[in-house]
Amino acid sequence: MTSHNRREKTLSALTALAAQRGTSAVVRTHLVDAGSGDGTAGAVRAAHPGVDVMETGPHVYWGHGMRLASRNSRMSGSPHWDHQLWLNDDVVLDADAVAVLLDTAAEVGGDAVIVGATRAHGSPATTYSGRTGRTLALVEPTGRPEPCDTYNGNVVLVPRSVRDRIGDIDKVFRHGMGDYDHGHRARRAGIPAYVTPRHIGTCDRNPPLTGSREPGIGVREALRRVTSQRELPPRQWWVYCARHTGVRAPVLMLSPYVKTAARAAVGR
Repeated sequence: MTSHNRREKTLSALTALAAQRGTSAVVRTHLVDAGSGDGTAGAVRAAHPGVDVMETGPHVYWGHGMRLASRNSRMSGSPHWDHQLWLNDDVVLDADAVAVLLDTAAEVGGDAVIVGATRAHGSPATTYSGRTGRTLALVEPTGRPEPCDTYNGNVVLVPRSVRDRIGDIDKVFRHGMGDYDHGHRARRAGIPAYVTPRHIGTCDRNPPLTGSREPGIGVREALRRVTSQRELPPRQWWVYCARHTGVRAPVLMLSPYVKTAARAAVGR
């Protein structure tokens, strides 16, 4: 897990993880707190003393933090681990979520990545899941494991064999895109990925019309935001496009920046 200034959400995520039932799995949690100024690290240590907490500066974004957490888990002195579970700090798992993830893994067999579908709070609407097709459409749970081409990194169960073959989130991706890239690399390596038969927790989408989409901010500010670490930094976005979009890469590389500038210009 990686956290940054979401103390109450992080505590809720850890409390739900600690309350899992229906499985005999032993879960060891490794959290990287990226320079939170709201006391997240101390609150976690007080409420969940068994959680390994590593504090870094705010320059560590989600992708980097998840790589550090993975490294810490593998250096923790426990050689007998079977899976890594990626978990966002704003996900509240259902009480049997880990059991559903492991049961799905057993059902599909082999060394498959299992993606936990999440819903909005107070709503059945799917918010994060596997992704499929050229448009990366959201995969809805159907009551059985559904294959996907890649995945959102909010809840992902990665078998040890998969981690050993394709590694962690690529270090090129400091924040976003690394989860999609990981899924594409897994698929190229012949590793399947499946979405859980049902939702296994709640995780709301980011609010609309924020970041570079905020109305009235002007073209310069919109472009500053869209090229920042939190959205689509150009070098990282180009690496992603070049790896995974083929001959369309140059057009797709420029498209979000052109659209952002046009949208901001119209909105002035």
